[in-house]
This record gives sequence, C-alpha cells and structure tokens, in this order.
Amino acid sequence: MSRFERVRGRLRRAYQSRQESRRADEGSSSEELNDVSEAARVASPAVPGPTAPSSATVYGAQPPVDLHSSTTSRDDADVPHGLRIAAAWCWRLIVIGVVAWALLMIVSTIKIVIIPLAIALLLSALLAPAVGWLLRARLPRSLATGVVLVGGLAAVIGTLTLVVNEFIRGVPELSAKSSEGVRQIQNWLKTGPLHLSDTQLDRYIDEAQAWINDNTSKFTSGALSTAATLAEVLTGTLLVLFATFFFLRDGNRIWRFLVRLLPVAARWKVDDAGRASWHTLGAYVRATVLVAFIDAVGIGIFLVIFDVPFAFPLAALVFLGAFIPIVGAALSGGVAVLVALVDSGPVTALIILGAVIGVQQIEGHVLQPLIMGRAVALHPLAVIIGIAAGVVLAGITGALVSVPLIAVLNTAIRRLAARRVPDTPPDAVVVAAHAP
Repeated sequence: MSRFERVRGRLRRAYQSRQESRRADEGSSSEELNDVSEAARVASPAVPGPTAPSSATVYGAQPPVDLHSSTTSRDDADVPHGLRIAAAWCWRLIVIGVVAWALLMIVSTIKIVIIPLAIALLLSALLAPAVGWLLRARLPRSLATGVVLVGGLAAVIGTLTLVVNEFIRGVPELSAKSSEGVRQIQNWLKTGPLHLSDTQLDRYIDEAQAWINDNTSKFTSGALSTAATLAEVLTGTLLVLFATFFFLRDGNRIWRFLVRLLPVAARWKVDDAGRASWHTLGAYVRATVLVAFIDAVGIGIFLVIFDVPFAFPLAALVFLGAFIPIVGAALSGGVAVLVALVDSGPVTALIILGAVIGVQQIEGHVLQPLIMGRAVALHPLAVIIGIAAGVVLAGITGALVSVPLIAVLNTAIRRLAARRVPDTPPDAVVVAAHAP
C-alpha cells in the first residue's frame, strides 16, 4: 500500500468519527427537549415541574420567608420574636399559678392534718441530735425516742406551769398599779407636748369604751368558736406527738420509701436534695432555739434588775416570740415595755425599750450570721414576705412555719438545680454488665 492510500484512509476514518459524534450530540439534545416538554405537560400541584437553575431570575414572585427554628408556620413568623417569648412565658406561668392555687386549696382543706405534721417535723429536727446521742449509747431506737419525747414534753409542761403560776401570783399587784399608770399617762397627755384638755380626754375615753362595747359580741363569738375548736386542738396535739415519735424513730425508712416511689433516674438527686434540706431544717431550728434563749435571757436580766413584774413570764414570751424572725421578739419585747410603763413609769419603760432594741441589734448583726451561717441565710425581704403570707394563710402557725419552709425550699431547689452527681447511697446495689 502506497503512502497516498494510507493518508486517504486516515482522513476517511476521521470524517466518519466526526459524523458519529455529531449525530450523538443531536440525539441527546432532542431527548432533553422531549423530557422537558413531557414534564411541562404532566406538571401539576401533586407533581411539580422542572426546577429552574440557580442563576435564573423569576419576576413577580414573593421572596421566601425565613422561619425561625421555634416557628412552625408563617403565622408564627409574622409575630415578633419578643411577643412570642412573652406569650410562651405567660401561659406557662398561668399553668403554674393554677397548680399552686389548687395546692393551696388542698392544704387549706386539710390544714388540721398539715399543720400538726409541720410542727412535728420542726420538733423532730430539734430533737433528732438527742436521739442520736442515746443511740450511740447503745439504747434501743424506740426507747431512745420515747425518752427524748417524754423529756421534752416534761420540760414544756414544767415551763408553762411556772409561767402560769407566776402570772397568777402577780396579777393583783399589776392591776393595783395599772390604775396609777393610767393616771400618769393622763397627766402626761395633759401636761406633755399634746396639751389635751379634760374634755378631749373624756371624749377619747368614751369613744374607746363605745368601740369595746360594739365589738364585745365579736370577741365573745371568737371565744365561743375557740371553745368549739377545743377538740380540734386536742386532736392536733395528739397527732403532733405521734408524728414526732414516728419521725424520730422511723424517719429514715419513711424517706427511703418516698424516694422509691419516684423514677429511678430522679431518685439520687431527690434523695440528695432531701437530706440537704433536712440538714438545713435541723440547723435552722437549733439556731433559732439558741437565739431565742439568748434574747429571753438578755431581756429577762434587765427586767429583773429594774424589778419589773412578771419577769419570768415576759422572758418566756420573748423566747416564744423569737421563733418568728425579725418581728417576733420585737413584739414580745413591746409587751415587756408596756408592763414596765404601767408598773414603774416612763423612765424604766425607756430603759427596757433600749434593752429590747439592743438585743435585737445583737441578734440581727451578730447571732443570726454567726450561729445560722450560710446554710440557712435568707434575705430579710424574703423572711418578711414569708411571714406575712404565713399569717394570711394560717395565722400564728403559718408565721412559725413559713420561714423554715422557705429555708428548706431554698436548699432543695439549689441542690436540684446544681449540675453535679450526688454521692452513691451506702445501700445502693450496682449491677454490672460484665464481671470485674
């Protein structure tokens, strides 16, 4: 084969391959056009049509709405984000308020049971260390609990007996001096800065007597209602005694039973928060007793020095009043000031008032921070609001229980909110997947 024929064969093959590639390109383009036309013919709301390229521009269409991760529709996206957050908070707070209201209604309905149990918890927190000492002395648990409970009951009854006996013994002397004290007050109102006349004094006295006469029926009905609730008081007292006994003897087993009712994942944190709250309650009650004793001794010493009658009953009243923080000891100290005013005159009353104020300052700035410490530290505003709410809901008992309840809730919420793993309980059973 000559060189010319070889060149001609190469040119023919190149021409044929070029024709084949052109026919292949024309076939593929026609297939794409057929697909597009077919898609355009069958496009419907159920079967969308072809997708425009990313570089295409569509005129007359609305821009897409960016939906927040917390929204599920365009209606939610049209509402401002701050308003949606406020609405979410509002309905959740409404649900919490309804639940809290329902709980308050339940508590008010069965308060004859709730209040004795709360008092029993306070007494158990106070007497638990004494039971622990007797248990370490190898006494049986039931015997140790009975000894502590009977001893505490005897101490309370003995103190009340002394207070009542001294009060009965001093009433005649105080009633004889009260008239003289009233005359001194009348003379001071006449000659003092007020300069009241006899006519004005008589009018004020007549108005006071008329108010007493008008409200005598209310006082009588209150006394009758109090007499009618004597059975409830006795029932509550017995419930306090029995509950205190069983709390001291079986408190740990009762708490474990309650914890086992919860889901397994929540048991350890709830157990940790509960035991920390019990520690806080015990520290609060013991510190309050110590502070109340110091207040009673401090004010009682001044009453004895200035020979004010009813020194021991007034000191006991200060001791009981100190269980209501901030306001209790001040109110009971005010009673001592009034007795000193009636018995010994304004000078002695001013001295006793200074002693009450001084003791209150020492309590608030030295004793409370030093004895109670950080474990039960509460802001004074929280204490005052709690006492006011307790008085409205349950009277004097509510004022006594409100502050320790706030202290317990404060500790429990802090423990539950803390991101920490509680210590493994000593009686926990750990099940391993493989043998160690």
